[in-house]
Amino acid sequence: MPSLKDLKNRISSVKSTRKITKAMQMVAAAKLRRAQDAAEASRPYAERFNAVLGALSASVGGSDTAPRLLAGTGKDDVQMLVVMTSEKGLCGGFNTNIVKLARTRIKELLAAGKTVKILTVGKKGREQLKRDYADLFVGHVDLTEVKKVGYVNAQEIAKDLLAKFDAGEFDVATIFYAKFENVVTQVPTAQQIIPAAYEVEEGAVSALYDYEPSEEGILADLLPRGVATQIFSALLENAASEQGARMSAMDNATRNAGDMIDKLTIEYNRSRQAVITNELIEIISGAEAL
Repeated sequence: MPSLKDLKNRISSVKSTRKITKAMQMVAAAKLRRAQDAAEASRPYAERFNAVLGALSASVGGSDTAPRLLAGTGKDDVQMLVVMTSEKGLCGGFNTNIVKLARTRIKELLAAGKTVKILTVGKKGREQLKRDYADLFVGHVDLTEVKKVGYVNAQEIAKDLLAKFDAGEFDVATIFYAKFENVVTQVPTAQQIIPAAYEVEEGAVSALYDYEPSEEGILADLLPRGVATQIFSALLENAASEQGARMSAMDNATRNAGDMIDKLTIEYNRSRQAVITNELIEIISGAEAL
């Protein structure tokens, strides 16, 4: 049975931990508001941009003049997986869920005889994947020093991917991230970005428009921007999801610390009462002996 001093020290330690988790929860809540606003503000632009590219892609179809980013290489033997996670931990299952989805895809592709290459964004995902797939890594993007994710960060990632695609290093690229739904729910998502795959809006008729220059010329210019836009949207969704997951995790940790303090306090009071009772018994026994 632990001594009174041990119990008192443990209660003090848990109280200190509770202060830290409470502070982290408040910081995450403040960051979440800004990250959520940024993610939600980017959605209309990204959706409309993808709709325009979808209409253009449908008009070009499978023609021989279609840009390579749209038509692809004609095969899917080499797969590039871009796993986007956070640089910091203490955010519940946020990173683990993204990595779990990526692991499932890696196993499926390897079982199908495909060649897999992994590009990680955020060190937490890299730390988890390197245990089993370190030999598949082809690059890493460190955002530790980035205070606020911007479009320039997405452009750098997109530039690296496009250079590798032009060099024939892969056939298909897929990004993995968490789509922000609310504080409690962040949905791990896999999205193919190369070759471009856009959903055409129902009822959209691209034939009503005349394009200058041609559809192929416009796509050749817009498709690289489309890759950067999709990556930027994923980074913003990830940022909001990370703060939401951290806020929820720290809230749970604060509650658990409070419950532990209550249990330890009860145990401390009982032990103290037992010590006092023993001392009284010894005093009374000594008095009776006299």
